Amino acid sequence: MKYMDAKGKAKVIRRLKLIEGQIRGLQRMVESDTYCIDVITQTSAVKQGLSNVEDILLENHLDHCVHHQMHSGETAKAKSEILKVYKLKRK
Repeated sequence: MKYMDAKGKAKVIRRLKLIEGQIRGLQRMVESDTYCIDVITQTSAVKQGLSNVEDILLENHLDHCVHHQMHSGETAKAKSEILKVYKLKRK
C-alpha cells in the first residue's frame, strides 16, 4: 500500500527542503554571531515549518491509512495511532 500520493509527497519534500535551507541559515547566523533574538525568531519559523509538515502528514494519514484501517476492521489500531499522535502534538 502506498502511504502518500505523488502530489502529497512532493508537497512534503518541498517543505522539508525549505526547512533544510532555514536550518543552514540558522547555522550561518550563529557562526556570524547574529543577535540572539534574531536567531530565536528564525528557530520559531523552523518549528512552525515542521508543525506544518506534521499537519500535512497527519491529514494524509487520516485520509488514507486510517480510512483503510477502519474499513478493514483495524479500528483499535487506528484509534491507538491517533491517540499517540495527539499526545505527541501536546508536548
